[in-house]
Parts: sequence; C-alpha cells; structure tokens
Amino acid sequence: MYQSDRIIKEKPHLITRSLYPENQETPIHFLKENVTPSPLTFRRNHFPYPSISIQTYFLTITGHVKTPVTLHYNQIISMPSRTVTSIIECSGNKRAYFEPKVFGEQWTEGAISQGVWKGVPLSHLLSFTGINAGAREVVFLGGDFGLKNGEYVHFERSLPLEKALDPNVIVAWEHNQKLLSPKHGFPFRLIVPGWYGMASVKWLKTIRVLNHHFTGPFQSDDYVYYPHKDQDKDSFPVTTNRVNSIIQQPRDLQILKPGIHEIAGLAWTGEGVITSVEISFDNGETWKTVHLHDTPLKYQWVKWSFSYVFEKNHEYNIMVRAFDSFGRSQPDKAFWNHNGYGYNEVSMVKIQIEK
Repeated sequence: MYQSDRIIKEKPHLITRSLYPENQETPIHFLKENVTPSPLTFRRNHFPYPSISIQTYFLTITGHVKTPVTLHYNQIISMPSRTVTSIIECSGNKRAYFEPKVFGEQWTEGAISQGVWKGVPLSHLLSFTGINAGAREVVFLGGDFGLKNGEYVHFERSLPLEKALDPNVIVAWEHNQKLLSPKHGFPFRLIVPGWYGMASVKWLKTIRVLNHHFTGPFQSDDYVYYPHKDQDKDSFPVTTNRVNSIIQQPRDLQILKPGIHEIAGLAWTGEGVITSVEISFDNGETWKTVHLHDTPLKYQWVKWSFSYVFEKNHEYNIMVRAFDSFGRSQPDKAFWNHNGYGYNEVSMVKIQIEK
C-alpha cells in the first residue's frame, strides 16, 4: 500500500517552551471552537506537577475568619455549583514579541485557552467560616512547590476580598464536563474570570483570609509590572486581562495565491466585552470594521473574520486591533515592562501574494 492510499490523520500537539517544569502553548490555528479541549489547553507551571489523591485530600479555610473549617473532596463536590465559561490567559502571553527582549518563557500567542469550569462559588465556601471585620485579602496556596530564590516555597497568590467574593470566582473540580486533569489542577483549582491565569491557583490546598496585604514571592516579586529596567519605581500588580486579539489565518509569512482570502482570529478583554475589531491593510492609514461571529460575552473571546481581495505580486502587512466596552483598545506599541507581562500591541502578520 502506498502512502497516498492511506488516510493520514494529523493530531494537533502543544508547543513545548520548557520541559522541567512543563510549559506548553497551543498553536493558535487549533483554537477553532469556543471550548478548548483539555489536551490542547496550554500548560503553565513554576514547579513539577504535585501528586494529590482524593482519599487523603482536604481543603482548609482558615485565617481571619470566625470558624475555620476543613473540608473533604466529597463534601465540596456535593455543594451548590456554578458553571463559568471563561478564557484563561497567561500574563506572559506574547512575551516573545517584546522589544527589547525580556527574560522568561518565550510564549508567542498560544498561552491562552477557553474552557467550561464547574465548581462551588468561593463566596459560598467563605460563608461557612464567616469573615471577621477588617479582612482585606484571601490567599490561595497550591500543592505545587519547589525552589525559588534558594528557598522551598509553594505557589501562593492572593485576591482582594471584593474580587474573592465575586460570584463568578469558583473553586472548580470540572473542566469541560470532566474531572480536572492532574495537569490542570486536580482535584481543585481556583478560577478567576477576567484576571490573568496566575490568579487561578491550581491544586488548591489552603484558603487563608488576611487582615493585611499578602507579600509572597509570586505576589510581590513576580506578576508585577516593572516599567523600568533597573529599578522598581512605578511598579504595580498584574491583575485583569488587557484587551487583545490574535490573527489565526493567514499565518505570518505565509505565501498565498491572488484573490479573495478570509482573515480570521479571536479577540478578548478582561473587563466588559469586546465591542468591535478593526483591520488595516495599509500600515494603519485606514481601518475597516470586521465581522464578529458571536454576541460578545463577558470573560469569553469572540471570533471575527474579514474577506479581502489580494493582488498578485504584493506583500501585505495585516494589522488588527480590538476595542472593549470600557473604551480601551490595543495600543500601537506595547507597554514594555521588565518581566514581560500583558503584551497587547496591535496584532500583525505579513504575507506575500504569488505572481
């Protein structure tokens, strides 16, 4: 049998950025559906994967509360649940495009996914304990740990109390109608819609309410915007997703035949919704409004497309920018910061048309 006689099924694969710990992104042309399958969901880790079993698992809620509690897995999954469809985007997404270059995982555009998450609202869990007057933040400790700056630490992050009590913030046990996979936070992970992925702590073990500001290394050192190369002046924390977009087709530096081609991609934002997406074929001199395929929804990306007639023997810079309901848009130049977070410069691909 010749190879041409067989049906060859191509399976998409994640792109590996590092092996230890495992960090992998999704090729963006595979993000075709509104829900990203678990095997294609990007993976972001600071430490090796922890090993956690349901039999020995307990979630503790403690700190500045009236009644600390310890809950078993079965107790939590029997509680009233909420389902949230939301993107999760690594704050370092598109880091590879910063100029001048910055250190860190060199993500291109695929450190983003969209999933259906089911779990118990965090506010419901906190209602069991009661919150003392003066509470300011809620800290979430994950089961993953390792060396950082010469010390063994767990991945640990906090949310302001107001955000923690948002009914859409959940302690999830399901991802896309299946139990969380071990690589995406089993048995529980926090889901914080509208915030970059560092807030959605995986392998959740302890929830702690504080009456002061949390200053762990992943709160005060990492996931902070440092606008200056050699000093901490004017720094501020990474929180909500910035308005952004990607061009999925055509691909950068692709050679196409003359004629009509569809340009397509995704757009999203952290607060509010996407209101419009514009495209330019003349280096930003003029802009046209693209077609949005869906009604924009909070916390979710929207698919867009635009058909254009390309002339033979030409090169084109295709530029795209998104706008949201808070009046924000992608800037012409990304906000450079020392750790390379929040890149959302106007999206662009260059293509060539055959003679």
